[in-house]
Amino acid sequence: MRFSKHYMVLALALLVGASLRLALLDFKPLWLDEVLTALFSQGRSYDDIPLDVVFSLNQLQQIFALNPQANCSQIAKVLLTQSTHPPVFFCLMNWWLHWINLPFSLAWKMRSLSVLFGILAIAAVYLLARLAFSKVVGVWAAFFMAVSPFGVYLSQEARHYSLPILVCALALSALVQIQKDFYRCTNQRPLIWIGWIAANTLGLYIHYFFILAFIAQLATLIFDFNFSLSRYSHWWKLHPRLFKYLPPWQYNILYIFICQYSKYIIISLVPLAFFIPWLPLLFAHFGRAETNWIPHPENIAPFYQTIAAWMTFSVMLPVEKQPTWIIIFSVTIGILFFIWLGWRAFLGLQLLWNQPVTHLGVRVLLSFTLWVLLQFVVIIYLLGKDLTVAPRYHFIYYPAICVLLAAGLQVRNVKKYKSGNKFLNFLLAPKPQEIFYTFLVAGFISSLVVISDLGYKKPFSPRLAAQNINVDSAVPKVIVVGYKNFQDVGLGLSVALELQKSEKEGKAGSYMVFLSRSQGYEQVWQNLSKLENLPAPPLNLWIVAPEIKRTDYPKQLFHKVTTCNIDTAHYHRIGVSYQLYRCIKKQKE
Repeated sequence: MRFSKHYMVLALALLVGASLRLALLDFKPLWLDEVLTALFSQGRSYDDIPLDVVFSLNQLQQIFALNPQANCSQIAKVLLTQSTHPPVFFCLMNWWLHWINLPFSLAWKMRSLSVLFGILAIAAVYLLARLAFSKVVGVWAAFFMAVSPFGVYLSQEARHYSLPILVCALALSALVQIQKDFYRCTNQRPLIWIGWIAANTLGLYIHYFFILAFIAQLATLIFDFNFSLSRYSHWWKLHPRLFKYLPPWQYNILYIFICQYSKYIIISLVPLAFFIPWLPLLFAHFGRAETNWIPHPENIAPFYQTIAAWMTFSVMLPVEKQPTWIIIFSVTIGILFFIWLGWRAFLGLQLLWNQPVTHLGVRVLLSFTLWVLLQFVVIIYLLGKDLTVAPRYHFIYYPAICVLLAAGLQVRNVKKYKSGNKFLNFLLAPKPQEIFYTFLVAGFISSLVVISDLGYKKPFSPRLAAQNINVDSAVPKVIVVGYKNFQDVGLGLSVALELQKSEKEGKAGSYMVFLSRSQGYEQVWQNLSKLENLPAPPLNLWIVAPEIKRTDYPKQLFHKVTTCNIDTAHYHRIGVSYQLYRCIKKQKE
C-alpha cells in the first residue's frame, strides 16, 4: 500500500507539472531565439531568407516549411557556420517535427518537445533527490520543480533548456551514486560510470553551458575524494619511510591521486575526450558576433540579478510592464517569501549537514552548485560577459537547487517556537506540511502568471510590436528592418510571424524587406529609395531600426514615385525602436 501511494503521489506531481507546461502552450509568440530554432530545426538556413528584396508575408509559410530532405548531418553543417550552438537539440527537434503530425501551430509543436523534456526532468529530479536523501525528499523535489515558475518558463521555450536540465539531473544522480560508493567503500559499478559519462557527453553536445556543469562535477569528484576516503588514513602508516617528510594532509592526497583513484580521474575526463571533435568549433563560436549582445558587468549588478533569478525558482508575481503600485507590491511579496523560504531551507540544510546519513548528499550538491557559481563569477568579471542579464542561464544548476531546497524544507523541528499567535508560529516554526503546501500554492499561482504572459514575457514583445504596426490594417504596410547580423533578421521574422496572423483574416497585404546596415543607416535610406516592387501608395512604411535613436530618424524618406513623411505619433521602442512613415504618391513638379 505504501509503495502504491508513494508512486501515485509522484504521478500526481508529474501530472501537475505536465498540465502547467501544456497550458496555453502557443499563447506567447515565438521570439527571436525560437524563430532561429524553427529555421534550423526544419532543415532551413539563412540562405532561405530573402534579403534586400521586398517579399510578402505570405512567403513566411514557405520559409518555415519543414524540409523533408533535411537530416541531422545537414543541420549540423549549417550550425557550424550560421549558429553558435551544438547540434543535438536541433537534430532532436527536426526528428520531432517530422514525427508529430498534429494540426497545431508551429509554436505548439516546437514547444511540446521542450515540455516533454521538462516532464522527464521532474522524474529525473525525483531520482536525484531519492539517491541523495530519501523517497520523501524525492517527491518534494518533484513537486517543487513541477510548480516552479522558472521550470515552467523554460519548459515552454522552444529552446535547449529543459533538455540539459534533464541530462544534468541524470548526471548528478550518477555522481551522487559514485560518491556514495566511494564513501561506503564498495566497488565502483561500471554501469554507473558509463551512465555518468554518457550523460555528460550528451550534455556537452546539447548546450555549451553544460561545460560549466561538467567542470563543476569534476571539481566535486576531485575535491570530495579526500573527504570520502579519509578513513583510509591507516594506509600511509604502512609506508612511513615514503611519507615521513610530508605533513599529514598530503598523505591522503598522494594516496588518492597516485595509488588508488588516479584511474577514476582519468575516466572522468572521457566526456571531454568525446567532445574534442567539436572543441575547435566551440572556440570559433565564442568569437562570433552573435555573442556580443551579452554586456559587460556593471559593478554589483550581477549579484542582485542572480538573486532575482533565484526568486523565480519559487515565486513570481507580475512585475514586467505593470503599473508602479503592482510592481512594488509584487516585488515586496516576492522578496519576503524568498527570504522566509530561503531561511527555512538554510536551517534545514544545517541540520542535514551535521547528520552522517544526509551529509554526503548535501555536500555533493552544494559543492556542485558552488563550483558552477564560481565559474559564473570568473566569466562575468574576468571575461567581461554578464551572464546574469538572462535569468534562463541559471538552468545549469537548477536541478541541484530544487533538491537542496526540498531537502532543507522537509526537515522537522528546525527550531522550536511557541506562541499564542498562529501566524507567528507559522512564520518562525512552520511544520513541514505547511511549508510544502505554501510552496505549492505560491508556485502554482506564479506558474499561472508565467503561462498567461504576465511574467517572463518574450524579449522584444513581438506580439505588442505587431499590434502597434498593425494600427491601420486597411492600408498596405511594408516593414523595413535594418540588419547588421542574422539576430536582427530573426527579430524581424518574429514580428512578421505575428503580423501574418492578421493576413489570414483577409486584411490588407503586408510586406517586409531586410536592408543591410553594415555601413550605417545612410546605406539603408539609400537602398530604400531604390527598392523595386513596393506596393502602390497610400502605404504605411515601418522602419525597424536597432541601435538608432528617435532623433536619428529622417523627417522624410523618398522612393521613385513615393514620398514618405514621418508620423511622430507612432514611434515605439520595445528593445529596439520602430517608426511609422505615411507614404503618398509624389507630386509632379
